Amino acid sequence: MAERSTAAVDVADNSGDKPLAAEADEATSDGAAEAQDATGERPQDAENEPKGSETALPAPDLHSGHKLAGRYRLEECVTRLDGFSSWRAVDEKLRRAVGVHLLPADHPRARSVLAAARSSALLGDPRFVQVLDAVEENDLVYVVHEWLPDATELTALLGAGPMEAHDAYQLVSQISQAMAAAHREGLAHLRLTPGAVLRSSSGQYRIRGLAVNAALRGITSDGPQRADTEAIGALLYAALTQRWPYESDAYGLTGLPKGVGLIPPDQVRAGVHRGLSEIAMRALANDGATASRQEQPCTTPDELAKAIAAMPRIRPPEPTFTAPPEYQRTTYQQGTYGRPAGPAAGVTQPVVVPPAPLQSRTGKALKWAVSGLLIAALGLGSWQLAETLLDRDKGSSDPGTTRTDPQNGDKPKPPPAVPLKIAGAVEFTPIGSSISQDEVPNTVDGKPGTSWITPRYEGFPNFGNLAPRKDGSGIVVDLGSVQDVSGIDVTLYRSGQKAEVLAAAESASAPSSLSDFPQHLTQLGTAGSNLKKSLPKPVRTRYILIHITELPLDDTGSGYRGGISEISVLG
Repeated sequence: MAERSTAAVDVADNSGDKPLAAEADEATSDGAAEAQDATGERPQDAENEPKGSETALPAPDLHSGHKLAGRYRLEECVTRLDGFSSWRAVDEKLRRAVGVHLLPADHPRARSVLAAARSSALLGDPRFVQVLDAVEENDLVYVVHEWLPDATELTALLGAGPMEAHDAYQLVSQISQAMAAAHREGLAHLRLTPGAVLRSSSGQYRIRGLAVNAALRGITSDGPQRADTEAIGALLYAALTQRWPYESDAYGLTGLPKGVGLIPPDQVRAGVHRGLSEIAMRALANDGATASRQEQPCTTPDELAKAIAAMPRIRPPEPTFTAPPEYQRTTYQQGTYGRPAGPAAGVTQPVVVPPAPLQSRTGKALKWAVSGLLIAALGLGSWQLAETLLDRDKGSSDPGTTRTDPQNGDKPKPPPAVPLKIAGAVEFTPIGSSISQDEVPNTVDGKPGTSWITPRYEGFPNFGNLAPRKDGSGIVVDLGSVQDVSGIDVTLYRSGQKAEVLAAAESASAPSSLSDFPQHLTQLGTAGSNLKKSLPKPVRTRYILIHITELPLDDTGSGYRGGISEISVLG
């Protein structure tokens, strides 16, 4: 169930008596079919699905193991609802998990689902969960999209408590900007609920079900921009207060008290950021509700994004450090070490003065004897030191004498590292899609002026936050056989790339994933124009990976690009 909560499949998101835009949901013709997942439990999101007037349609009768198009193998049914079903599946061609929505080709909403999926796929914005395929085949219509097992639903985040001001600011800023971009292309969501928003491990928010979730239910709206803006306001309201801004409970959140109307978040919970409270009210201004502090309501995601951009930036909270424990004096420092505790205050104790040491005749004789021995030892040591220095000078003047390292005794210094011959190089493509495979030979041709260069990525330094680039990219060099590697010297196309150098195990054969490179020759970090390291102990391996996870800004200042110019492996 933990994996299901973070995947990009769930479309049965309908808790609460009314969704965010009441007019949109009342237009739906969803049936009363009961939603159930593969465990037999009924998902909370489907318990309050609005009931329409038409008869519930049977979902396609498929089973685990069924293959679509000879490559998408169904694994687990996540949702069955009103004639369609949603599955976790495996793309056997690219060896990755995907999500699949299925419905009969004669379903009354099949045409609109196909059209919505294909329009969403053309957007290509990495802030949305990407539609990978939309097909009609063998009396079935299915939509294939990304599956994000490492992301967390906003529903789970809100279940843990209200967000800090900086986190809520990042949420509403990223979501409003993404939806503004979608509406500029004529696409609306209309089902923007906490279950439709995911936060990745890097802190980026992604939206799933753009246009498709509404099409699966037949949801339409006369004011799609207003509906999506109100939905964003509801998400911000919930993030600030952990309450749903309507009277009904929904998505695991308690609604507002009945009869009090829509009150600002800073009146629901103490300590709420006033600027974010006003933004939430301006987005939620609808059906008689007015914006807080006399500001004009935001009626489109673009207006909402501009209002957020005009706010003073909310910085992340300062890290808190635990104060060290108070310094405790020991009994030794207090002068009572090795003795019982002193008597009660006010009681005078006789002071016993010990005799001066070595003041007797025997003591004086002992002092003179020790002094004589010390003088003799110093003289003998000085004579031996002088003899050693003379022998060393004599040895160094003799021709043919081999210099030794004083730290290594008689062992001669190891010979300097020399470049090893590289038998071949390939692009690191763990998911199967290459970037510039034809430019890979430029990295081992001995010419720093030629390079393997990535395309320009927009929006995110981690290769545009695209799923095929989840594990980054780079170059794998093949030494031809297992060698003793004592260092590396890599010239990078551009400084500022986040990179590391990894080595495969000695027994590895054709490694292709990060797990095949367990040995770290360098640690992951931001590199300059060169990535150079001499190893204290040689590493035996055949395959070396120069692994890049993040790219620097290019000359335009708005895109990201990197690459590798030359690779030298030393042995």
